[in-house]
Amino acid sequence: MSDKFEKLNRLREEALLGGGQKKIDEQHAKGKLTARERIELLVDAGSFDEIDMFVKHRSSDFGLDKKKFLGDGVVTGFARIDGRPIALFSQDFTVFGGSLSEAHAEKICKIMDLALKTGIPIVGLNDSGGARIQEGVVSLGGYAEIFLRNTMASGVIPQISAVLGPCAGGAVYSPAITDFVFMVKNTSHMFVTGPNVVKTVTHEDVSFEDLGGAETHAAKSGVAHFAYDSEIEVFENIRKLLSFIPLNWKDKSPEKEFEMPSGEQGFNDDLTIPKLDDIIPDNPNKPYDMCEVISLLVDKGDFLEIHKNYAPNLIVGFARIGGISVGIVANQPAVMAGVLDINASSKGARFIRFCDSFNIPLLVLEDVPGFMPGTEQEWNGIIRHGAKLLFAFCEATVPKVTVITRKAYGGAYDVMNSKHIRGDFNYAWPTAEIAVMGPKGAVEVIFKRDIDSAEKPEERLNQLLNEFIEKFANPYIAAERGYIDSVIFPRETKLKLVNAFQLLKTKVDSNPKKKHNNIPL
Repeated sequence: MSDKFEKLNRLREEALLGGGQKKIDEQHAKGKLTARERIELLVDAGSFDEIDMFVKHRSSDFGLDKKKFLGDGVVTGFARIDGRPIALFSQDFTVFGGSLSEAHAEKICKIMDLALKTGIPIVGLNDSGGARIQEGVVSLGGYAEIFLRNTMASGVIPQISAVLGPCAGGAVYSPAITDFVFMVKNTSHMFVTGPNVVKTVTHEDVSFEDLGGAETHAAKSGVAHFAYDSEIEVFENIRKLLSFIPLNWKDKSPEKEFEMPSGEQGFNDDLTIPKLDDIIPDNPNKPYDMCEVISLLVDKGDFLEIHKNYAPNLIVGFARIGGISVGIVANQPAVMAGVLDINASSKGARFIRFCDSFNIPLLVLEDVPGFMPGTEQEWNGIIRHGAKLLFAFCEATVPKVTVITRKAYGGAYDVMNSKHIRGDFNYAWPTAEIAVMGPKGAVEVIFKRDIDSAEKPEERLNQLLNEFIEKFANPYIAAERGYIDSVIFPRETKLKLVNAFQLLKTKVDSNPKKKHNNIPL
């Protein structure tokens, strides 16, 4: 019996070494961690339960029959983060450069299938040279099997990808289908075709970093939702992200204890925030930072921003209000006046649909002058992309609360979770301007003849502008019609939101039965 135990010990020790100590040293020399070191840093201590440790590839061509490693380049299993279960895989670059073989793919597919059956999130730690060329179409088939499971799991369980090294060719499409992508600056790279092929085909001379580095994908392409300086930061923020979201579409997000404070006569003094009264500048064209509003409204100022460097004119991310996990969608007046463009529309739509898939309530903070004008936007499909954002808000059945802080002009007023598209509670600050367009533009259109024929056109314009602002550039006409549920002092906003989200915990809404919708992609 002892011989059999000894054999098991020996095989385990061999598997733990991956491609061998030399390859491990090379990985460390690049500033990268090994597959198992990454798992240890990500999950709760001692919680990882590995499966398929002894799997080997089954190929014999090109001398592969003489090169077999236990695990075949990927570590798979189950673990816990903050006591909650997850499934995960971690590609091992020390074995064939983490390249994907048939057996490698089968291991990943097995845990994906189990994650789907048990209703738990899946986290993929990607560090791979791509398909194992020696296996040919078998490795390509392995990728397709993974892509299918990514698609089937979409909206059922959260899927998170961390790209911690190279990710090229077909390998990029699995992270692209998942809900959130993390990358490490100067270490991670994603591209469909590498710099050498690009130079051959298009004659462009571009570096790995410029073509597909973390900062490129976090700021330009929007492929990466997060880019951090180290793997440690990636793991910390994966843990933080998971703290806001449920295990599956039927589950609820973790709710933290929140004691509703009350002062004299039951008034909630501790939830009033006087500083909010001073946020909006007197000049309606002067910017302010919506991030400051968010930090004052959310519990303990704790906000995890998603896509921070991509389309920064729209802010999205997770926070808690009254202990309840919410997704925040907010215009950013400090960037491009908070206007909606193609990238912001797609960014917002994707985030809203994730929240709706996983029962996460939405808070919309609105200060939007409209959609970005110009030939570049029109020719590249601002109508179609703007429709994505509208579509996402319309179809969402989760609790939806909007606060208009200042501008809500034109079609953007409708799109940003207006009452007309099933907003549950719609509030406005006294500084809100709800109109078809900005006051100056409206006056110039409506009173063009009057202004042109006036003895002093500029004076007449200013007179009419002041009258128009007084009558129309305010929230009260919308409130009279019930489009705004209440005009509130900014300082009251937190109290209103806490009450709203508590009340909406039992909200039930639905969409017509269908196979699936056809969002204007």
